Amino acid sequence: MRVFNFAAGPATLPLAVLEQAREEMLDWQSAGMSVMEVSHRSKAFVAVAEQAEADLRELMGIPSNYRVLFLQGGATGQFSAIPMNLAAQDSTALYLHTGAWSQKAIAEARRYTSVSVLADEKASNYSTVPAPTSYVIDSSAAYFHYTPNETIGGVEFDYIPAAGSVPLVADMSSTILSRPVDVTRFGLIYAGAQKNIGPSGLCVVIVRDDLIGRAREGTPAIFDYASMAKEKSMLNTPPTFGIYMAGLVFQWLKREGGLAVIGERNRDKAEALYRAIDESGYYRNPVAVNARSWMNVPFTVPDPALEKIFCAEALVAGLANLEGHRSVGGMRASIYNAMPMEGVRALIDFMADFQRRHG
Repeated sequence: MRVFNFAAGPATLPLAVLEQAREEMLDWQSAGMSVMEVSHRSKAFVAVAEQAEADLRELMGIPSNYRVLFLQGGATGQFSAIPMNLAAQDSTALYLHTGAWSQKAIAEARRYTSVSVLADEKASNYSTVPAPTSYVIDSSAAYFHYTPNETIGGVEFDYIPAAGSVPLVADMSSTILSRPVDVTRFGLIYAGAQKNIGPSGLCVVIVRDDLIGRAREGTPAIFDYASMAKEKSMLNTPPTFGIYMAGLVFQWLKREGGLAVIGERNRDKAEALYRAIDESGYYRNPVAVNARSWMNVPFTVPDPALEKIFCAEALVAGLANLEGHRSVGGMRASIYNAMPMEGVRALIDFMADFQRRHG
């Protein structure tokens, strides 16, 4: 029996996508083999990759002057690739520090270039985002990086920073495809696939043409955007199964009505869960209201000793992976695109029952 999987990543995938992949697993397109056994150089697989890119472009409204790259190394690999491609050794990159993932991005960037942290939300224990007027952009900076959604802390920006002429770079691993976004506001968007795109092992990079071809000497070819763009992400053997699965997810999103429809669903799911938390008088969400994530909802109970009991009983009830990140404790419900409202309602009902029995 399938459970409602609230994991932060690798995360739940649309059931229709999993069923299609199951049907095609042993005999993909009458090839007598699975897609994982097909050469990435074959016309059949090249067509899969091209269709996946075309569907992603349609979903996100990606202009023609942006490249779409299907890469390996996850978002963590891009923590290094971005400064290697966009920043000279004597330049400065701007960062906002709003939680664990932006902290990791900052630490890695410092290995390659000078980093200026314009805002650090440590004073709020990373439960807030900086006000858009609280920092000043240096127009000479190589790029300006932020993390729109901090998966661990459940903190999400309610605005897109104004970067002026400085390329805006965003780690959208947790929010990509969760709602419409104006790609033209960004110089580069990157996202690990394992939340809203597909299985782990794939990273999508959307980069504006003028930012390609600037990699510093010594940048590995697989991290060089120009090299990867020239070879259509196939400089080396790409994560073929990940690209195939991402393509199925993109097609599912189109069938569901696109990002405007998905965005409404995600907002409704998040509002329902936060309302249940706020009105309970028992559960608590630690994030400032204006910075609450639609995708990752952390919450606590009055007695920390009940956390393990909550998660164990939830699993028995068919609600899996509600443990909070090991660094912060508590509970966390990740409600990405593939989590239906039915799953959120089941969680809300369980939370009410748990409160009756343990509150």
